[in-house]
Amino acid sequence: MSKKLGVGIIGCGGIANAKHMPNLLKIDNVEVIGVCDLFQPERAVELIRKFGLKSCSVYENYYELLKNTEIESIHVCTPNESHAPITIDALNAGKNVMCEKPMAMNVEQAQTMADTAKRTGKKLTICANNRFRPDSWYLKEICTQGMLGHIYYAKAHAVRRRGVPTWGNFMNIESQGGGPMIDSGTHALDLALWMMDNYEPQMVLGKTYNYLGKTTSPANPYGNWDAEKYTVEDSGFGMIIMKNGTTINLESSWALNIIDEKTAKVTLCGIKAGADMDNGLTINGEMNGRLYEQKIILEPQKIPFYGTQEIFGPELEIRLWVDALLNDKEPVVKPEQMVVVAKIIQALYESDISNKPIYFE
Repeated sequence: MSKKLGVGIIGCGGIANAKHMPNLLKIDNVEVIGVCDLFQPERAVELIRKFGLKSCSVYENYYELLKNTEIESIHVCTPNESHAPITIDALNAGKNVMCEKPMAMNVEQAQTMADTAKRTGKKLTICANNRFRPDSWYLKEICTQGMLGHIYYAKAHAVRRRGVPTWGNFMNIESQGGGPMIDSGTHALDLALWMMDNYEPQMVLGKTYNYLGKTTSPANPYGNWDAEKYTVEDSGFGMIIMKNGTTINLESSWALNIIDEKTAKVTLCGIKAGADMDNGLTINGEMNGRLYEQKIILEPQKIPFYGTQEIFGPELEIRLWVDALLNDKEPVVKPEQMVVVAKIIQALYESDISNKPIYFE
């Protein structure tokens, strides 16, 4: 009988219910042993009932949950402000941690998380779930194989025409650390850095706006918001120059008067070829004196009478994390990579406030 991985979940809100629990239950050698919610204990009880967890305990505080020696892995599914302290406590308690994005509220917290994982010898990963889409997975293979050549320009897109999250603490600067740039911009920037395998920024220049956030909009799919409580940006933009000269343009918004929406996508320009995720995945370049555009068919070939199934998305993300723990492998999303993402995002906000470029040591 294969070894089962004992899991504890801290934070029993939407992301735990929609992503973590359904996909953990698809894995035979995983058992959810304990759950805890920081603010609404009844949500932990409801989580157990909803998913039929007969041998799972509810904890009133996460410190007691961390004392359970049968729990080896913690999933942190709480608001942004508590990501770092819970993760650090869990690592120090000898647990491996999968933490939802963004990694932390600031670079100092993120670096402490990574340092704690290294010191304790426990594994830490951050949920960069857009890496696990079929288009992202395939494009990463193309980049790794060198088909695009040296990538010297990239765009990281996280743009919504209207998509202000009106629930929870999303619009609160104190709880979230920022708006769309730290929320969805983190995903797009992570994709760009990962594709290029480039984590050495030299300088950034950032600018944020909050014009539409100070109004209310019935066109928002999640309903209206209180303009007085909207304390984050409605859109944010940045230019990032890497040490090797590569340029990345980051664009993010929850509300922007634009038709061309792109959420967690990248455009890459290399010496040999380019790639974009505008409508699926397209590779472009020059061959024998002519320009070409090559559409990648991402759907698996269908064979009559036989089902063809590929696993992508959150299920692949969580399966690979469990595999890394049970078989002592490196996680796909490394904490050191996400520290750089946090460093760049924080610098973009600092650049906006100071109205100056921010240079890294």
